[in-house]
Amino acid sequence: MAEANGSSKPVFLIFGKSGWIGGLLQEVLKEQGAEFHLADARLEDRAAILADIEKYKPTHVLSAAGVTGRPNVDWCESHKVETIRANVVGCLNLADVCNSHGLHMTYYGTGCIFHYDEDFPVNSGKGFKESDKPNFTGSYYSYTKAIVESLLKEYPNVLTLRVRMPIVPDLTYPRNFITKIIKYDKVINIPNSMTVLPELLPMSIEMAKRGLTGIMNFTNPGAISHNEILELYKEYIDPEFTWANFTVEEQAKVIVAPRSNNLLDTARIQGEFPEILPIRESLIKYVFEPAAQKKEEVCKAVREMRGR
Repeated sequence: MAEANGSSKPVFLIFGKSGWIGGLLQEVLKEQGAEFHLADARLEDRAAILADIEKYKPTHVLSAAGVTGRPNVDWCESHKVETIRANVVGCLNLADVCNSHGLHMTYYGTGCIFHYDEDFPVNSGKGFKESDKPNFTGSYYSYTKAIVESLLKEYPNVLTLRVRMPIVPDLTYPRNFITKIIKYDKVINIPNSMTVLPELLPMSIEMAKRGLTGIMNFTNPGAISHNEILELYKEYIDPEFTWANFTVEEQAKVIVAPRSNNLLDTARIQGEFPEILPIRESLIKYVFEPAAQKKEEVCKAVREMRGR
């Protein structure tokens, strides 16, 4: 990739500055002492993207923009045009501008485009590889993400990161996967690949610096079930915490769109970062041990969320 600012020092430009991952990327880059700027352009506005690139002269673009839906992906089912505009049209527009300017682009996508089936059974240890074609389009969100991933892989300048069920130490933050499941009385219990953001986001910056491209399963090695996570919550935060399980069929009655459950193969990310922790160890180190430092506060907030 050409250095747009004429120097060897990386300069990052973040799209999605007001989003969750966009905000976390700003924190990571600040901690690293890296130079970065926040894009003002909307992804569908090509002229505005060009203006941002001319203004900030980045060497690397980080795209954490798009829509996932609020409070969850069910929003996308009734807002399909808005979802296409952000997740497909806008994303491709940015990739195309970056490619024409010789800029590396890291796209924070999703791994929720696969689900267990006869070829990839639950608990088999067989994970979906970067080269596998998506087999889950149960939600419109996942449908658009699978489409854009298949198109982005044609761009030689783009690294697509498949994020799954992202997790942070703040167990009261609504987008945190753990927060989502601890507020319910009933959860399903299926092992899944997940992304521990405080461990993996700094790796994504290094990936950009290394100029990695193509698709990367951006999860910790292995899978962990809902019950295993809640057992850790009970062990580290609230010994009195209780929950019950229900089946996928029962869950379907209380959600609009089906949810993805899968195991992603992590050979590529482990090859780049041999030090990456398996999911359970990562959760303990980066999530539950830090959260345990203020367990009383967390307990109170979670009990209020559950109406107890």
